[in-house]
Amino acid sequence: MYRITRGRIGLWNPKPGRWGALRLTTIGRRTGQERSVILGYFDDGPLRVTMAMNGWSSGEPAWWLNLQAHPEARIAVRGGGYAVRGRAARGDERERLWARWQEIDKNLDGYAALRSTETAVVVFEPIAGAR
Repeated sequence: MYRITRGRIGLWNPKPGRWGALRLTTIGRRTGQERSVILGYFDDGPLRVTMAMNGWSSGEPAWWLNLQAHPEARIAVRGGGYAVRGRAARGDERERLWARWQEIDKNLDGYAALRSTETAVVVFEPIAGAR
């Protein structure tokens, strides 16, 4: 929908108890070409938070592998886009953000149990001065 409508439809902001949709553009780790995907997210202050999952099956999604190789990326949200640096949340931060996802998706732990590896909670930090 996003591509067909040239960005007019397909992205929305999160609301209390609901996730939003953003467009992430990374650089392919093997090709060096831009790759884009639509992801669910929520806001945590100035940060955008998503999960690296392949429809709850095993294996890491390509966008997450690309982001690990090239952490600088671009996101588009309803109202605009900007440069970000992506990283995995760790320790207490991961636990806190996972708990926030549990508020949005009551079946989160059940879905996560379908995966053989831990699901990365991915944080997008705005790059200061970059637009």
